Amino acid sequence: MVDTMFEMPLDPAGVPRGRAMIERAEWAARAFATYDAATVQRIVDATAQAGAARSKEFAEWAVRETGYGVAEHKLLKNLACSTGIAAKYRASDYIDVVIDSSDKMVEVPRPAGVVLALTPSTNPVATVMFKIMLALLTRNAIVISPHPYAKAVCAEAARTMAAAAVAAGAPDGCIQVVEEPSIPLINALMTDPRTDVILATGGTPMVRAAYRSGNPAIGVGPGNVPVLVDATADLNATAQRIVESKSFDNSILCTNESVLIVEESAAAALLNAMTRAGAHLLSDDERDRVRDLVFPEGHFDPKWVGKDATAIAAAANVRVNARTKILVAPFDLVVPEEPLAHEKLCPVLGLVRVPNVSRGIDAAQAVLRITGQGHSAAIHSSNPQTIMAFSAAVRVLRVSVNVGNSLGASGIETNLAPTMTIGTGFLGRSSVGENLEPKHLINWTRIAYNTDALVPMADFAGLTPWHTPTAAVPAYPRASNDLTAAPLVPSTVAMSNDAPDELRDEIRRLIIEELNAIVRG
Repeated sequence: MVDTMFEMPLDPAGVPRGRAMIERAEWAARAFATYDAATVQRIVDATAQAGAARSKEFAEWAVRETGYGVAEHKLLKNLACSTGIAAKYRASDYIDVVIDSSDKMVEVPRPAGVVLALTPSTNPVATVMFKIMLALLTRNAIVISPHPYAKAVCAEAARTMAAAAVAAGAPDGCIQVVEEPSIPLINALMTDPRTDVILATGGTPMVRAAYRSGNPAIGVGPGNVPVLVDATADLNATAQRIVESKSFDNSILCTNESVLIVEESAAAALLNAMTRAGAHLLSDDERDRVRDLVFPEGHFDPKWVGKDATAIAAAANVRVNARTKILVAPFDLVVPEEPLAHEKLCPVLGLVRVPNVSRGIDAAQAVLRITGQGHSAAIHSSNPQTIMAFSAAVRVLRVSVNVGNSLGASGIETNLAPTMTIGTGFLGRSSVGENLEPKHLINWTRIAYNTDALVPMADFAGLTPWHTPTAAVPAYPRASNDLTAAPLVPSTVAMSNDAPDELRDEIRRLIIEELNAIVRG
């Protein structure tokens, strides 16, 4: 079934609206880039607190609007991505000048400028909050382009944080949000040469479109997390962690475990413990029914994204306990033809038994060859030799040890940078290999002196090019949706209307295709 209500509007005003938003953001970014550290910290704290104050409301709203996930888990993510991010980076400095007298060098931080943030429907509010916080910490202006399926809650979250930021002294327009996404508007934002960097979190086609826009982009690749459990693991603790991680927000996070690989000698005890923790081990017949439901004709059906395990079981005519959190689906071979070896953004966990650790590592490598290279993997073991061998062999850039991977790889339950955007590096065809954090939104201008000892370095102590605003920055002179007023200063920048037709067509195709897939059936 194709619902035209979910198709993107033609929106003939989209291009001028996009131009107006970027122009306003550019104006705000120029002002914001001159602020000192104390003023920025005040803005960051006020904005984080405003987002946190409505986190529970936004969590419940996101579940209602998208139909995905668990409200109490979204609340945890919203808090982690608002006041949690503010606390995490309180001691970090992305603003002050750094003086290195020994190397005769002075480093001056330079914000990116205008950040365009594409956000997904799976982690909508948390990603909006996370990217806003990173932009404020680094004195950037940000324009949020939410997924159409989560546009209402994302717009309200962005408006709430924008109002708090401006009230605390930020330039008007440093946080903007697309209220009604459309193909021309998204295209105009992505291709406008005044967009300094695109943060693309979403499906692979959208990320690739961002990279093709002609502007710098930081995108991410898909996950497909293998988790290896060997015989030295604390099996009761491991079982609890895996079930809680796989069921967290009904597996919406791309860091959720996809395929459980367990050493045969530990399999029975682990599965018994997982059953006690809320897992249901599917029989072969039950597995086939769940596989056919979730992967009709071998392709994952997006209608099951973020749904409860009990709802999936009922639809597959599988009887489970009402307290069931995840469905465990055993299969034999990790091959591309096996749907259960692919990424599953729902509480269905593939299961493979292996005779030893070496074969387990082989299986994990096979999972990642199907998809997920560069993303993440997990291991539960007390043997450092095994952990090292596993981590060196799997082609990922983060390995979680003895922790649920959903919150482990995302930095919420480990000391990795807390993030809603997982860089997959060269392995995953991404420009960043770390968890996205504030440092990725600044460059440094380096003032470098002659190394000759006879050439002295001047004394830069106490010097700073930034200032504390003595008065509120005037409101931007033209509202971003006022298309009749003339710009304050005529623009000479070539606009996005000249973007390649194939890019506009690709954006239109991938958004409509995803939305239709979500609502079909």
